[in-house]
Amino acid sequence: MLRVVSQRVGFHPPLHSPVRSVYGRSRIGTREIVGHGPNGCATYRDSAIDPFPAVRFKENTKDICALREKERGDWRMLCCEEKKALYRASFCQTFAEFQHPTGSWKFCVGVALICLSFAFWMSMFQHHFVTEPLPLSFSKESQMAQLRRMLELRVNPIDGLSSKWDYDNDRWK
Repeated sequence: MLRVVSQRVGFHPPLHSPVRSVYGRSRIGTREIVGHGPNGCATYRDSAIDPFPAVRFKENTKDICALREKERGDWRMLCCEEKKALYRASFCQTFAEFQHPTGSWKFCVGVALICLSFAFWMSMFQHHFVTEPLPLSFSKESQMAQLRRMLELRVNPIDGLSSKWDYDNDRWK
């Protein structure tokens, strides 16, 4: 069938032929697929949420195959080192190893503090060299004089500022 398809006009055979028929199999080598994996992909990942990866961590060697044959028998016959070797063939890290804090929060806090200090110094630069000083009308004396002038002109006498001023006693009601 491949010969017939390749003789069609305009057909170009792929530059690389798939090594294995299972999707992603060429990426995992000779490692054994032992589960479904996330979204059906044959990948390895240490995770507490999904503790059983789809493939074993190491490829099968003669030593590991011999241990797997011995594993099918009585587990009391395996020594502690052999059990650890079997575990390390299937998993890269233990739960304690991959859940151990890495200290990457220190880098994040350091970057955040550097950014904050940069923003502080930029605001100081802008305050001293970019923006102009406030006009005189922002001083307390100018504001009090403007308020007194508004009261003398009786601005908003019904429900505004002048309605709250007692003109006979010269104070607020």
